[in-house]
Amino acid sequence: MPIRVYVFSAMLSLLSTAGDGIAATDIRTAAQQGTEPKFQGAGDGRVAGVCIDIMRAIERLDSGLRFTGDQVWQPLPRIYSSLDRGMQDASCGLSRNPERERKYLFVGPALFTIRYYLVARIDDTAVVGSWDDLRRLEPDNVVLANRGFAGVGILEQAGVARIDAGAGDPKLNLQKLLAHRGRFFFHRTPGLKTLLERAGVAAKVKILPTEMAASPLYFMVSRRFDPALAERLRAALQTLEKSGELERIAKSWE
Repeated sequence: MPIRVYVFSAMLSLLSTAGDGIAATDIRTAAQQGTEPKFQGAGDGRVAGVCIDIMRAIERLDSGLRFTGDQVWQPLPRIYSSLDRGMQDASCGLSRNPERERKYLFVGPALFTIRYYLVARIDDTAVVGSWDDLRRLEPDNVVLANRGFAGVGILEQAGVARIDAGAGDPKLNLQKLLAHRGRFFFHRTPGLKTLLERAGVAAKVKILPTEMAASPLYFMVSRRFDPALAERLRAALQTLEKSGELERIAKSWE
């Protein structure tokens, strides 16, 4: 009898632990569309990228944390909606701004920094070394930007009056640039050169040499997210930063 009672108690304990693990450790997320190399197709149906590597590194550090949904593509507006409704817990690689800080929480150190440049048609003679130079080109200074992305806010804060953020897909904005529906396209690196090559426009456009802005990216979580899990996520990210792993991952995708 004592042996049977012991075995039964052990089984109950294991089942309880397993159930708690499933409920408590899953961090629901998604792969954000149009953000190479933060998220990008691996060519075999998988999603790869900087954020995928960071999430796997977190899981190796803390085996009690597990990301789910990172192989499912979603546009940024849907990710916002899912975070707002409690359908997702976290999103990787978002920049901080007042609106996001009111609605969400940013966890841990910066994952990596993105740098913004202007893309112009190959025959454009414009020299843009500052925001003042860009503003002086008005009215012929329409800047294309991706709808819903942080670049739009950066342009607005810089006092750029003529912004076209009607398209959410960077490839569509490049098509609009070549069709003379804007003079410049505002986008970030890492990933910009790869985008131009994959869009088939590398020989038709050029990246202007001036870095127009820089923005660190973070993990952003829903305000409904378990504070204990947020603390574990923060601790794992701090460890990855101190060890140099975050920097190594980011450089591997440049």
